[in-house]
Amino acid sequence: MKLSFQLAFRNLIGAGLRTWLIVGILTFTFLVILFYNGLLDGWNLQAKRDAINWEFGYGQFQHKDYDPYDPFSLQNAHGVFDARNAQGLTPLLMRPASIFPNGRMLSVTLKGLPKNQRQLKIPVDRLDKQEGAIPVAIGKRMAKTAKLSLGDEISLRWRDKNGTFDAENVKVAAIFNTTISTVDQGQIWMRLEDLWRITGMNNEATIMIADQPMPDTSFKDWNYVNQEKLLQNINNVIEIERASARIIYFILLAIALLAIFDTQVLSVFRRQKEIGTYIALGMTKNEVTGLFTLEGSMYSLFSMFLGTLIGVPLFGYLSQKGISFGAFTADMGIGMGDRIYPSFSPSLLVSSALIVIISATIVSFIPARKIVTMNPIDALKGKLQ
Repeated sequence: MKLSFQLAFRNLIGAGLRTWLIVGILTFTFLVILFYNGLLDGWNLQAKRDAINWEFGYGQFQHKDYDPYDPFSLQNAHGVFDARNAQGLTPLLMRPASIFPNGRMLSVTLKGLPKNQRQLKIPVDRLDKQEGAIPVAIGKRMAKTAKLSLGDEISLRWRDKNGTFDAENVKVAAIFNTTISTVDQGQIWMRLEDLWRITGMNNEATIMIADQPMPDTSFKDWNYVNQEKLLQNINNVIEIERASARIIYFILLAIALLAIFDTQVLSVFRRQKEIGTYIALGMTKNEVTGLFTLEGSMYSLFSMFLGTLIGVPLFGYLSQKGISFGAFTADMGIGMGDRIYPSFSPSLLVSSALIVIISATIVSFIPARKIVTMNPIDALKGKLQ
């Protein structure tokens, strides 16, 4: 085996530029596969982390009439909760409403959270009681859409528990920045105590957010939705991106493997005398076949070495500094920040390397099988069989 490695290494180095062209293609393919998978993994982790911190928590008890895809369900989607049995749960009340900034009307969802809650990162703790207008918090993109700034007062209209319209001025006391559009666009946040007061819905909520994993059970008017189901949309988007990326992987890998295949076919054709010499010196046909297969697989080993030299500093830098995609990504409807930090796990590194190495080995073995059928005497004469 040691001799085979030495011979394979010598033959590849002796091939010169041809070897390094193939290694360069394989290295590029390996780095692209690794980079794109790392980017998707980093995006996946960020999106899930932000969704948990800003919206989902560790699961939710949703009112039986609540439908997240039907805004008209908000009018009736509320119920009384027992604070004694709601330990570890943060109540969230949601009501349809309208605001009137600068003479325009915008439909919004009015949401209330307890001031002392710590489960979500919504800054309701900054909504201190003020004289006159009710303090509210809005997202950065909501502020841009409605053309609102800190300290602005606007008229807010809503329906109370009896369905009667009511209105009052609210003041923008906090503007926050988040990657989750569903807590930003079209959302007005206030203290739950204020929302209870203006709607008359004391001790009522639309959703109760868990601050720790809960038993997968529902009770009375509340249906439990676990964290995995809440994050399903993010998982689906990532899987779609992975599927489209596999097409790019396949094309790049096919180009690199085609170069290896052509090189091996040419080697078997041009090095017949060398093959015959190996057999005459005592090597079996299978050993010679293994030698040529090893030569092909060593292209991938060289590419792993070169990829490590290039990838470690490059991907290390990207993991620390991130990749900026601009502010437009926040309007895509999913948790995608202005900057994504790729994640390169050990399993990703190993799986990407194995894909390249195994593929190169298989492609190298296919043309090398012809050596088994060659006549040693004809091989020494350089005659193709």
